[in-house]
Amino acid sequence: MNIVQIIEKKKNNLSLNNDEIKYFIDNYTNSTIPDYQASALLMAICINGMNSQETIALTKSMMETGEVISYDLNKTVVDKHSTGGVGDKTSLVLVPLLASLGFAVSKMSGRGLGYTGGTIDKLSAIEGFDSNISEEKLAKQVNSIGCAIVAQTNQFVPGDKKIYALRDVTATVESLPLIASSIMSKKLALGSDIIILDVKYGKGAFMHSFEDAKALAKQMCDIGNGLNKKTIACISSMNQPLGITVGNSLEVKEAVDTLVGQTTGELRELCVDLACQFLICDDPIIDLAKAKEMVEAKIDDKSAYNLFSQMVQMQGARACALDNLPKSKYTHKLKANKSGYLETLDARLIGDSAILIGGGRVEKEDEIDLAVGFEIHKKVGDSVVVGDLLITIHYNQENKLSEVISKLEQAYSVSEEIIEKEALIEDIIK
Repeated sequence: MNIVQIIEKKKNNLSLNNDEIKYFIDNYTNSTIPDYQASALLMAICINGMNSQETIALTKSMMETGEVISYDLNKTVVDKHSTGGVGDKTSLVLVPLLASLGFAVSKMSGRGLGYTGGTIDKLSAIEGFDSNISEEKLAKQVNSIGCAIVAQTNQFVPGDKKIYALRDVTATVESLPLIASSIMSKKLALGSDIIILDVKYGKGAFMHSFEDAKALAKQMCDIGNGLNKKTIACISSMNQPLGITVGNSLEVKEAVDTLVGQTTGELRELCVDLACQFLICDDPIIDLAKAKEMVEAKIDDKSAYNLFSQMVQMQGARACALDNLPKSKYTHKLKANKSGYLETLDARLIGDSAILIGGGRVEKEDEIDLAVGFEIHKKVGDSVVVGDLLITIHYNQENKLSEVISKLEQAYSVSEEIIEKEALIEDIIK
C-alpha cells in the first residue's frame, strides 16, 4: 500500500477500508510512516470525519498494537470510563462496588492534567499504594478479590499513545472518531465483556454541550457493540463539581465515607445508578428496583468498602493508610455575601483554583500537592443566607490564598429565584 494514496483518498472524503487503516496504524506505530504524513491523514480525518466501519477498524487496529488481556474467570469482566471532570472520584467507589456484586474489574486509569483530576493521583494520596503493578500481578489480584486500579502502561495500545501525542500538536484533538477510537481502544484492550461510559458535558468537561456529549457517546457505543462488547453510555452534567470535595486526599476521604455509608449525595447516587446499569446489562431479568436494592445492600453491609481496603493493601498500602491521608497546614472558610439560591458553581473555575494552590498540573512533569483542595458546602439549587459557609479551602501556600479566593468568588452566583437541581444522569445510550 501507499500512504500518499491513503491520504489522498481521505482528503477527497472517501472511505478507507480496514486494510488501509491497519496499514497506517501499524506502520506509524513502528515509525515507518513519518510524522508529517501521519499529520496529513489525521487532519483529513479531522475535517472529513469517518463512518462507523472506519471508526471500528481504527479502534481495532490501535488496540492490536499492544497487549490484549484475556481473563479465564467464571465472572463477567467489566470496565468503566469517565470522560473526566472536576471532583470526579467515581472509580474509587464504583470499582470495589462492582467487585462486591460479583464482577471482575481491572481498571486502567491516568493522572490528571489541567483542571481535571486523575484517579491515579487520588490513589497516590494513600501512602504506599502502587499503581504500577505487573500484568501477572494484575491478573492474580483480579482473580483473587475481583478488582484492581492500575496506571496506564506502554504495554497497552502504544499506537494510540503515539497518535495522541501527535494530535496534541497538530490541532487534530477535537475529532469525534479520533476521540472515540482513542478511548475505546484502551477499554477493549483490557478484555472487558461489558463497558459503561460516563460521558460528561458542561463547564468542567471536555465536551461542553449535551449534543456533543451525546454524539461522542453514540460513536463509542457503536464501536463497542460493533466489536461484540456490550456497551452503554450515560450522559451526565459537569457544570458543577461532582460530590462535595475537590483535591486528591479530600476526594479519597469522600470516597471512603461513601463506601462506609457515612455520607449520601451525588457521588453515592451516581455510583449506584452506574452499578445498576451493569447488573441490568449482565442479566436483563433484573429490573431497576431489584438492581438498586442489590447495590445499596453492598454499601450498607460494608462489602464494597472491605474490597476497597483489600485492594489498596494488595497494592502496597497498609490498612491504617486510609485513616492517615495527607492534610493541609491551613484552612480558610469562604462565606456567602448574598441570600437566595445557589445558581452557579462553575466547575472550570473550581478546577483552575485547585491548580493555583498546587492540587493540579499544568505540565505533565509538575509535582502536585496531594493535601490541598476544597470542601464544598453548598451545591446548585441549595438555599443560602448571608454568612453561610460555601467552601472550605485547604491550602499550604499562604501566598496563593488571595488569588484563589478571588477566583472562587467568580465561580459562585446566587439568585433570588428558586433554582432547579440538575439530574445526575440525563440520558442513557444503549
